[in-house]
Amino acid sequence: MTLWQWYVRRGRIDRRTWWLHYTLPLGLLYLLAVAADLALGNTTVPDLSGRTAVSPTWFVGPVVFLVAVLAVVPAVSANAARLHDRGMAAGWLLLVLVPYLGEAGLFVLLGFLRGDGGPNRYGPPPSGGPGPLPVDEPLYPPAHWT
Repeated sequence: MTLWQWYVRRGRIDRRTWWLHYTLPLGLLYLLAVAADLALGNTTVPDLSGRTAVSPTWFVGPVVFLVAVLAVVPAVSANAARLHDRGMAAGWLLLVLVPYLGEAGLFVLLGFLRGDGGPNRYGPPPSGGPGPLPVDEPLYPPAHWT
């Protein structure tokens, strides 16, 4: 798989690929970006009481912003491919617009529920499992081939 194929994912992906190739690496990258911004003094994090020396809000630094901009395409395309594995349209990604419940529901759909076992309108199963044979393809070679 090339970097571009990873960056813009097409078709279907299974849960394992979603977790190991997208969710965990992008989450780790985000945490590293937050650490880099904190180390550079570009952001503040509220203490346990909710107060900070500067302001009670969370400031996103330039490293986090850059990582977020670069990671939005692979995150959205991987989530759409995961929804396709379940036979669902990418429009279900709009669930993130519903505060808390939509995000949690989408997370469960993507990360914990099994995909379609066979081919669906988005392609064959990501594991490359056997799908049904095309109607015009015989199960065995015709007699004139031997």
